[in-house]
Amino acid sequence: MTTLQERIGAQPPERLAGIRRGVEKEGLRVLPNGALALTPHPEPLGSALTHPLITTDFSESQMELITGAHPSVQATLDELTEVHQFAYRALAGQPGGGEMLWVSSMPCGLPTDETIPIARYGSSNIGRAKSVYRMGLGHRYGRRMQTISGIHYNWSLPGVSSEQYFGLIRNFRRHAFVLLYLFGASPALCPCFVAGRAHSLQPLGDGRNAFYLPHATSLRMGRLGYQSDAQASLAVSYNGLQGYADSLHAALTQPYAAYEAVGVLNPGGEYNQLGTSLLQIENEFYGTIRPKRTVRTGERPLHALRERGVEYVEVRLMDLDPFEPVGITGQTMRLLDVFLLHCLLSDSPPDTPAEIAELQHNQHLTAERGREPGLQLMRGGRGMSLADWGAELLADCAPLAAALDAAQHTDDHAQALRAAQAAFAAPGQTPSARVLAELTQQHGNDFTAFALSRSAATRDHLLGLPWSAAQQDHHARLAERSVAEQKALEAADTLAFEPWRQQYMAVEQLG
Repeated sequence: MTTLQERIGAQPPERLAGIRRGVEKEGLRVLPNGALALTPHPEPLGSALTHPLITTDFSESQMELITGAHPSVQATLDELTEVHQFAYRALAGQPGGGEMLWVSSMPCGLPTDETIPIARYGSSNIGRAKSVYRMGLGHRYGRRMQTISGIHYNWSLPGVSSEQYFGLIRNFRRHAFVLLYLFGASPALCPCFVAGRAHSLQPLGDGRNAFYLPHATSLRMGRLGYQSDAQASLAVSYNGLQGYADSLHAALTQPYAAYEAVGVLNPGGEYNQLGTSLLQIENEFYGTIRPKRTVRTGERPLHALRERGVEYVEVRLMDLDPFEPVGITGQTMRLLDVFLLHCLLSDSPPDTPAEIAELQHNQHLTAERGREPGLQLMRGGRGMSLADWGAELLADCAPLAAALDAAQHTDDHAQALRAAQAAFAAPGQTPSARVLAELTQQHGNDFTAFALSRSAATRDHLLGLPWSAAQQDHHARLAERSVAEQKALEAADTLAFEPWRQQYMAVEQLG
């Protein structure tokens, strides 16, 4: 049995230099008063269906900015910044010109649930399916929950097998509390988000303008965030591709009574959802991390995974950092690289139902009380101090940071690790603590005032960066090409939507 140190030593520098990472960043479009913008996806940004870098997530008002997979953190950051610059310029050129991107993971001032606009992707079958799927999410979980935004970090290393990626995923789930503590940035929210819902939040000040939990790191990842009672019944195994695929297959094919009651069509003949099983499609399954494989046109993600194995992992628990122009820093990405490499190369025993329940408990506890002095998590059935466990894990990461630095001829990873260790020693340095400090000290306990101020500063910063005619031309051409591609898809459809839907949702498509 090799040790972690031996496994690190066995990694050729060129393999470590082969890490690829990419970012998907969601953000709501808001008006100058902090209310959700109800306007369509801006035309200069092209087609949300076919644009490779700029799309929408759940809502027409929820922009998603995407990078390719890059061999360096700096290249990822550069592309993410450039896409932001183009998007902000398009917003500034809109009639009224006052819209901006909300920099907080927890949403802005929201209208009534049914008024939150669902994303639209045109008249092609695949475009209609994307909108119907979102209609289903609205029926199942409410539209408010879907307006929560975050950052997804896509990560791969050459020569990693599906089995090894699942080992990484199991360890990631065990140790995800470290990332929630370090990078959670949603300790407070707008009262509109919990209006009419039972919750255990406390009023900040008189409670008219903010609710919070004093030691919360990420309310987005707690019980009020991206959670589903229905999905809580899913006992998904991460002990290998076969078990994972079988768990997902069952959730995609077994009828679920509450969703059968909603039905595929409403009495007027309009679509409520794509199907009535526990999951409409694979992407509906929530998780802090997912195994992924690039899909071919018309292919179901589960089929792609079963046929060709895991290609990369998608980290899904990162909050937007409201203090950073693009929501994440290069230092954070480097810490993620070190952390994911640690998850990959460390021993990763199979998970058990008891451990899975323990990990869910740890996630909720860290999300809601992560900075609480002396907080105890559960580790193998016993209590363990979050601070001690986190410090121990980060200490174990030191040789990995050194190996990555040697492969890339920098000391950036060691610096990122030292910053993380400092945050464990001083909780006031974490983004969640900084959000609360600024919210209370500079914005009179007003969540909207805090996030608006940060959003405006971000917009001004990005609009003030150098921008060339060549950059503008490149992105304008991408937008134009995406519109042409959408029209081509619409023209190529031969089936009516209902037979197309039945074909797409057929069990045989899952592999």
